Amino acid sequence: MIYLDNNATTRLAPEVLAAMLPWLDERYGNPSAGYRFGREARRAVEHAREQVAALIGAQSGEIVFTSGGTESNNTAIRSALALRPDHRTLLSSTVEHSAVEEVLKHQQPRGYEMRLNPVDSAGQLDLAAWRATLAEGSVAIASLILANNETGVLSPLAEAAEIAAEHGAYFHSDAVQAAGKIPVDVSSLPVHALSLSAHKLHGPKGIGALYLNRHSRFEPQTLGGGQEDERRSGTENVPAIVGFGVAAELALRSLADSGAIAALRDALEAGVLAALPDVAINGDPDNRLPNTSNLYFPGVDGEGLLILLDEAGVCCSPGSACSTGAVKPSRIVRAMGHSSARARGSVRFSLSRFTTREEIEAAVAAVVKAVGKLRVVMPSRGGGVVRRSGGPS
Repeated sequence: MIYLDNNATTRLAPEVLAAMLPWLDERYGNPSAGYRFGREARRAVEHAREQVAALIGAQSGEIVFTSGGTESNNTAIRSALALRPDHRTLLSSTVEHSAVEEVLKHQQPRGYEMRLNPVDSAGQLDLAAWRATLAEGSVAIASLILANNETGVLSPLAEAAEIAAEHGAYFHSDAVQAAGKIPVDVSSLPVHALSLSAHKLHGPKGIGALYLNRHSRFEPQTLGGGQEDERRSGTENVPAIVGFGVAAELALRSLADSGAIAALRDALEAGVLAALPDVAINGDPDNRLPNTSNLYFPGVDGEGLLILLDEAGVCCSPGSACSTGAVKPSRIVRAMGHSSARARGSVRFSLSRFTTREEIEAAVAAVVKAVGKLRVVMPSRGGGVVRRSGGPS
């Protein structure tokens, strides 16, 4: 298997698994317990909190552990709305993850107005429109993704956050795809909240974190036992938290290797483009994550390409993995002003530090072969396919 869908999830690093195993077995104490067995678990949780904080330049007390990026996004947004009930505008972009967009949509029947800021054909935010909305003074929360999960395009986070700060708006960023792949330093950004997820950086699934600026107010959304300094109740998932901590530390160390990952991504694109010169890159090729390539294959059905690549042992994706397995035209590609045909013919390849050059070379060969096979058929105007030989569609 050649795994090139690391933006969906990543392989658990061996060091992470080794660190987790004792906490899944003999070290099962509740971290809220007062005796030594529990205090050991508490120390492990707090050490992991320090490791995760170091990844993004935060203080350990600013990290709240959650069940993942989706919960972190939901919590940040709902807290902001609870704290500013007189502000009724929700500002975000047209290229957000569904874990942000759907939460904002859910608020519209409750009297909120959702404004999704447009992007250009390269996926770059329209900062003038962003500023104009914030200048109205009614924004309850401004939420902007740091790195798009489908194209890898990086948002102008610093500029957007500064504009939000000028107008006194609460600012949140979904950094799930970015953390561990590019440097993230919240100490230099006017960010109130920022979301993270462990399984995007070789940690376990089911654990994430929410950075909460220590100077910002926060309204807890999960009440009960008062865990996480009364910010998120519920017994902590100690094994997963420990794993997240180790994954964060490894990711921080590996940031120096991002150039090597980018070189492999570039080799993938160069190989495909050399054989298939009509293929195009979706998104800004110069301002994106080092591991992500989203390619448009004209005249090719993306779902068919995925099937053939799967048969060849190559794992990739049409876009977001959070669509219950459904293959749909990418709304992110459409948001950049491209056609439905381009959205249907686009495929995402995402690498990790475990990806090898041999895998890239084999993947290029598989892609070229699969596209050649699919181009025996042509898309019909009705959206189906007809065979050049005149056979049944």
